[in-house]
Amino acid sequence: MKSDRLLSILLLLQTRGRVPAHELADRLEVSVRTIYRDVEALSAAGVPVYAERGRHGGIELLAGFRTDVTGLTADESRALFILAAQGAHVALGLDSALGSALRKVMAALPAPHRPAAEATSRRILVDATRWKGGPQRSVDLAALQDAVFADRRLRLRYRHSGERETRTYTVDPYGLVAKAGVWYLVADRRGLPRLFRADRVHTAAVLDDPVRHRPGVELADVWEALRRQVEERPGGIDVTVRVRRDRLDLFLRLMAPYLSQLPEDDGENAWVTARLSLGEIGEARQLLQFSDRVEVLSPPEVREELARAAASVTDLYQRVSGRSSRNPSSDGLL
Repeated sequence: MKSDRLLSILLLLQTRGRVPAHELADRLEVSVRTIYRDVEALSAAGVPVYAERGRHGGIELLAGFRTDVTGLTADESRALFILAAQGAHVALGLDSALGSALRKVMAALPAPHRPAAEATSRRILVDATRWKGGPQRSVDLAALQDAVFADRRLRLRYRHSGERETRTYTVDPYGLVAKAGVWYLVADRRGLPRLFRADRVHTAAVLDDPVRHRPGVELADVWEALRRQVEERPGGIDVTVRVRRDRLDLFLRLMAPYLSQLPEDDGENAWVTARLSLGEIGEARQLLQFSDRVEVLSPPEVREELARAAASVTDLYQRVSGRSSRNPSSDGLL
């Protein structure tokens, strides 16, 4: 609706200052010509807004102009309180600030929408942690936040997965991302995008040097590129397995990152065929957690890898059992 779009333009200009017309058009999913017509409508309504053309031009409000806009709709009110339920503010130390902000928003809401907003805060709960996630390493985001908001470089002592020793990096942070209960620092190192798990950062020192971002690159751009690298990495080995029906749901949940296509399930057979794409043959060892409820059908080298792994486990426990029989329990002895 045009009235909603005009309000959105006004709020964006109050928040951002000068904004290029093409950026407003992209944000509001309309043409640049429509944006200029909307600016004329705002001006006719008494809003001191003007447009400057040219390379560094844009649309801007007259300096010092502010308006108190409180005309939130019922759905917008619910959206705010659902966003507040996601829990990221706790890790960032903004819990009390959020509570204060929500009280102010509640006071500003139109009276008919207040009951719906209050009900949303009581009836919608977003828990971003996984089931049975196990104990989590404590994460101190203070220094990372400081660098992100001050636009300063960071010096990290960081431990990579599978390594004992830490490494030292100087990075240019774009921001923090919370994904499935895990915090990540998104940064450039030597001009290349990198992802650092916050719980593997041993120390972080904010430097006096300003960040050196690539021109025109924002957090969302870097995150999208890194996310695609992780999720869309090409698999090198196509594996066909069959899964017992009583373990199919668990199999689909745990092996989701490796599924190349969803299995065809007619709901009748005791076994269901599935296809995986693995980056390396060693990743197939994860299938051993399903015991005899999952069988690799092809290729032969993956079957051989699992046979070797199973034999190694069997040998380990047979040797442990042998040591135990040679050293009987001392129960009953003084």
